[in-house]
Amino acid sequence: MKDKFSASLLVIAMTLGAGSIAVAQDKVAKIGVLNDQSGLYADVTGPGSVVAAQMAVEDSGLLAKGWKIDVLIGDHQNKPDIGSNIARQWFDVEKVDVIADVPTSSVGLVVNNIVKEKNGVYLNSGSGTSDLSNAQCSPNTIHWAYDTYQLANGTGSAMVKNGGDTWFFLTADYAFGTALERDTTNAVTAKGGKIIGSVRPPLNTADFSSFLLQAQASKAKVIGLANAGGDTINSIKQASEFGIIKGGQKLAGLLMFITDIHALGLPVANGLSFTETFYWDLNDGTRGFSKRFQARMKNKNMPTTVQAGVYSSLIHYFKTLDAMGGNPHDGLKIINAMKAAPTDDIIFGKGTIQPNGRKLHPAYLFEVKKPEESKGPWDYYKLVATIPADQAFTPLDKSACPLLKK
Repeated sequence: MKDKFSASLLVIAMTLGAGSIAVAQDKVAKIGVLNDQSGLYADVTGPGSVVAAQMAVEDSGLLAKGWKIDVLIGDHQNKPDIGSNIARQWFDVEKVDVIADVPTSSVGLVVNNIVKEKNGVYLNSGSGTSDLSNAQCSPNTIHWAYDTYQLANGTGSAMVKNGGDTWFFLTADYAFGTALERDTTNAVTAKGGKIIGSVRPPLNTADFSSFLLQAQASKAKVIGLANAGGDTINSIKQASEFGIIKGGQKLAGLLMFITDIHALGLPVANGLSFTETFYWDLNDGTRGFSKRFQARMKNKNMPTTVQAGVYSSLIHYFKTLDAMGGNPHDGLKIINAMKAAPTDDIIFGKGTIQPNGRKLHPAYLFEVKKPEESKGPWDYYKLVATIPADQAFTPLDKSACPLLKK
């Protein structure tokens, strides 16, 4: 597989089955990993999500039982029209059963509708918007790894509690950024905080100087970064160059991943607070998975929350198919069976799936270590607090999902 992927549609079938051996149709599954393979979110999702999917196939035990499982790769380039075209091609021509990952919430929401229309299975670990299990929930979708409600309530509430009661947002100008600012605003104001203002840099902005100067001039105690990936890295680096943190304002990385901290380095990133649902060094299970994952990565990165979510969601999917004794190729039937069964894996431990499609597991408030506190490569996080699964995500009585009977 090449490091750079040609543009609008890339479909690579990796057959992880028994070659030319004939396999019964009901023991065939096609998984489409749809994400950003070479752009803004490539380190967060990208090739690493494909590795995670391949590991899930291998660890499922289904290949030894005669299953034939293909993993297809699509590069949506963070564009809804490209993501839509790939998804339709996969269902109509390639006969894909599952679409997994899908970062960039604007793409994730479009694909959400297509999967419902085609009665497929949608396991989204990449998109942040909490709308996937709220106003735009679908009976064919499970939202797996994280979402904007969890990020906002973990980081936003903690910052206000520690004195950060005035906020100014740098918000990525698309569905994810809007949802994250909205959910964080709700969390901050619920704790007595105040929003002073916000600006909306375009996606994939190289120069944040004018936006950061507005944030600095606002005198807000906290500058909330409602962005992700390369945008988060660039805004934090430039904030450091402008001396914003030295001037007394704090940065809240509302969505941070281990690859972001690695790119920033501990001298720049130390002291940042943020919420995640996965960290490679949490326990023996996460460490074992992460070291196997790292060994397969060309860049030797540790897995992100999104990549871990791809693995976890597919493990539960394969367990469900195994329990069914075959693949019914009926998305609704499979999703309902997945919701009915408790989840349990080395990534998130034991969990459940709500009727609105929200996967529940604990979240963790972390702080980035100082350089002298780190014991070696990728030893970046200090655990500050654990947020129980039933408190981390939107309570059902507050969900706007039309699937729920009010």
